[in-house]
Order: sequence, then structure tokens, then C-alpha cells
Amino acid sequence: MVQALFARFGQHVFVAQATHTGMPVLWLDREYLLEVLNFLRDMPEPFEMLFDLHGIDERLRSHREDLPPADFTVFYQLMSISRNRDIMLKVALSERDLEVPSVAGVYPNANWYEREVWDMFGIDFRGHPHLTRLLMPPTWNGHPLRKDYPARATEFDPYTLTVEGQSTEQEALRFDPEAWGMQRQSENTDYMFLNLGPNHPSAHGAFRIALQLDGEVVVDCVPDIGYHHRGAEKMAERQSWHSYIPYTDRIDYTGGVMNNLPYVMAVEKLAGIEVTDRAKTIRVMMAEMFRINSHLLFLGTYLQDLGAMTPVFFTFTDRQKAYEVIEGITGFRMHPAWYRIGGTAHDLPRGWDKLVQGFLDWMPKRLVEYERAMMENAIIRERTKQVAAFTTREALEWGVTGPNLRATGCDFDLRKQRPYSGYENFDFEVPLGANGDVFDRGQLRIDEMRQSLRIIQQCVDHMPAGDYKADHPLTTPPPREKMLQHIETLITHFLQVSWGPVLKPNESLSMIEATKGINSYYLTADGNTMSYRTRIRTPSFPHLQQIPAAVRGALVPDLIAHLGSIDFVMADVDR
Repeated sequence: MVQALFARFGQHVFVAQATHTGMPVLWLDREYLLEVLNFLRDMPEPFEMLFDLHGIDERLRSHREDLPPADFTVFYQLMSISRNRDIMLKVALSERDLEVPSVAGVYPNANWYEREVWDMFGIDFRGHPHLTRLLMPPTWNGHPLRKDYPARATEFDPYTLTVEGQSTEQEALRFDPEAWGMQRQSENTDYMFLNLGPNHPSAHGAFRIALQLDGEVVVDCVPDIGYHHRGAEKMAERQSWHSYIPYTDRIDYTGGVMNNLPYVMAVEKLAGIEVTDRAKTIRVMMAEMFRINSHLLFLGTYLQDLGAMTPVFFTFTDRQKAYEVIEGITGFRMHPAWYRIGGTAHDLPRGWDKLVQGFLDWMPKRLVEYERAMMENAIIRERTKQVAAFTTREALEWGVTGPNLRATGCDFDLRKQRPYSGYENFDFEVPLGANGDVFDRGQLRIDEMRQSLRIIQQCVDHMPAGDYKADHPLTTPPPREKMLQHIETLITHFLQVSWGPVLKPNESLSMIEATKGINSYYLTADGNTMSYRTRIRTPSFPHLQQIPAAVRGALVPDLIAHLGSIDFVMADVDR
């Protein structure tokens, strides 16, 4: 792949960077960017998906040996499903010339990513169709992910909001159809503009969609996000490698410890830590417990959006059963923050296998009941079959991953294609849909829960012996018995907890098949006790960007059904 780029453009165009990301990382000048992206998108076994696009403020970075001079960097991570390979391209920018061409014409899902980079860093994307604030309010001053922007509330003046200021903020949120290229009327009708959200049960959180309606038909719509933004990536710059772990739980707050997994694996790459087989298996077991827990929440709210009340009570009963297992093992329920760099917080408690087995015996019959009473219901089928359907090609264009991609028939699951944490040792299947519609997206989650039960059963039957964390100086805290016996271990423990481990300068990236799609952490270490830059790529962000393409011409009830079938939470979108 890299040789093909060198042959087409010349090796002098690129500067290769050695990283722990597991993919080629190439720097290039911005005038080549569009041509290179078009080449990669159209080559045999193409890079069909723009997986991620974001920026880095390089101005305070101490270790940039052998890299092109840059005040800011824009990076593009491309994914090839057919090759099962990724590549990252980087463009270096000077602070005096923060402009790069928009690539939204090459990859449609670049639209929101470029808006976020402009919002967070102030980098201009020439030719972007609508370069405005995305996560921050329209009235916001400054670009929060710049290094010279304060990271703590105590670094700001006390916040006040006058009545006049409140009116200004409210007026700034008023939707302007003309600004989005929408007409207020046609020859035959006057269009109605309606706010769905940000306070609406079908919005699944603080999320607004401005609808252009012709009666009940959705002519067009504009999703509006950012109401839940809390600066998760900025906070990572002020937390040690260890102390940031609890923050990851809150990204997809239905995913629990599964959010810890890509982060700790990325840190482990930087630190050179090899995790024990027992720790890997424990991680897999708890991640799949949370996959079931999240899918149950999805199933109940999905069917509630379609008008069915009973399923929510059923699914929450079963979620309580799952939480009893999670609490019994980790000590917490929703946000255990239980994974650690090098392993887990503690070993499995006595009797854990009976606790888990009780859940494994309970759930299969419940899944049969869900299918019989819900997915085979004639009304549910009428509301979901052939509704908001999209193809594999369309899904990849918009960056759709996870169950929503597999519902189109695309067989791509990182647990199979790029096994991590020991998933290669488990026997399970990857459920697939055929039509990519609302029904398939619902049915697929039930099928995935069956496979998760299958994986957990193998964890119970074949849990490896050994230690639950790696014996490594950067793993914290050390085993307590060693800490009480050796003064060197006690000192290490004190330093690692109070100050945090120091990691060598480098970059790493880890991706996992999370509950809602592919979640990844891209970490930049600069020889310090905390991350220089933490980029969190979440699945829900591109899924919401695709909404207009999926529902134009549909009815308002079809939009509600589609929102329920996406399976998103706004913390996963806004971070």
C-alpha cells in the first residue's frame, strides 16, 4: 500500500513516522491531500471509510524528532474493510496559515469532523459547505483544545449570565433555514420547521434535530449536537495515565468497563506491557457482560419508541440481573472504572463462577421471549421493515460501524477481523442482517446477545489461572503482598499513585468493537506523566451525522423509529 503511494506520487512527497498505532503514518503537504485521498479511495481494495479526522496542537510538544515542523497537525485515519488495514495521513500547518482543503467531497462524513476541528482548534477547511461551531455554542469565544486555552474552571473568571445575555444565547440557537440552504416554501406548499428536542424522549438525551416538513414527510433535517459536551479530551491533558481511567466510563455510559478497554490497551502499547492471559479473559468476560447490558437498554427503548411499553420493564428486569453480576465482581454497577493499566483492579472474588452461571442460565429463555413477543409482532414489523434502510456502501461512506454496519450484511467485527484481548481464543459467530433497515438493526442486537452469552460461558469454563495483572513497574498498584515486603515496591507504588508513570514519547492507538460500534483511543505521549493529546473516536458521532441521508423523504414516525434503531447516547457523541 505504501509502495503504491510512493510509486504514484514519489517517495519525496511523504515523511514516514514510526509509532505504536499499528498502521503506516505518513506526513504530506496539503496540496497533495485531495489527490492522495482520491487515490486511496478509488484504488483496488479501496479505503472505503474515513474512520477519523482531527487535530493536534503541536506547539508545546517537546519530542518531535524527525517530524516535519508544525504548529498544528490535521490527521486523517482511513480504513479499508476489504484489506482489513488502516493508514493515517498527517498534514503539518503553521500557526500563521491554518488552512487545509476540505475533504467532504471525497468522504461525506468529513463534514462534521472538519467542523469539530475548526471548533476545537480554529483550523479553516477551505471549501467546506457549512463551517460553523459544532460542539460549542455559536457565541463561544476561543478554541478549547488549543494548548493556550485554559483547562480548569478556576482559570476562568466567575461565570455570570444576565437576562440580556440569556436572550442573546437563546437567539443564537434559533434555527435559520436559509443558512442551511433550505427554502421556506415551494410552488405547492409552505414548509413547516420543527424542533425535535433537545428535550424530547425520542431524542435519547440532549439532542436536537431541526426538521423541514411537508406535512408528515421529512423533506430535510439538521442534527444539532454539543449540548452534552464536557471536554473529555481536554480533561485527559490534566490527568495522569491512571487517574483518567474513570473518565472513560462516562463516554458511552451504558458501556461501563468496555470504555476502559481501548484506553488501557493504548497505554499498554506505549508502556510495553504484556497483559496476562487471566487478565485478558476477565476483561473479555466483563466487556461482554456490558455488551448484553447495553443491548438490553437499547432493546427496551427501541421498542418503546415504536409505542410498546411492556418491553422496557422486561429489559430493565434483566439488566438488574446483569448488574448483580457486575456489582458482585467489580463492586460497582454502572461505572466500575475497573480495568487497570496491565490488568484489572483486583482478582475475581470467591464464588464468581456460580454468580455468572446463574445469569447465563437465566438469559437465553428471555431472549426467546423477546423475539416471540416483540420482533415477531406484526405491528413492530410494519413499523420497521424497509424503514430507514441503507446499503453497505452508504454505511461506509458515513463512517457507520458495529451492529448498524453489520445489519447491511457487511461481515466486519474487530473481535474476528482484528482480535484483541484474547478474542482469537473464543468460538463465536458474527450475526449479520440483509436489508440494513430498522428491523435488522433491532434483531441483530438480540442475536449479538446470544453470542455474548456464548463467549461468557467459555470464560466460565476455561478461565486461566495466574495473576490478574502484569508484573511491570508501570502497573499500579503492585500486588499488595509484594508492596508490604519490599521497600522498592512500596516506593514504586507511592510514586505511581501520587505522580503517575512516565511514558516514553510516542503515539499509540487501540480500537475495540464496543457496544455501539468501533471505539478507539489515539494517545500521544511526550515523556510525561499524562497524555499530551487524547483523541477519542466514538461510533455514535458519525451515526448521527448520517441521519439526514437516511430519513429524507420518510415520515416523522419513521424518523422516530430510526432514532431508536441507531442505539446512541449523547455522551458518546459529544464527549
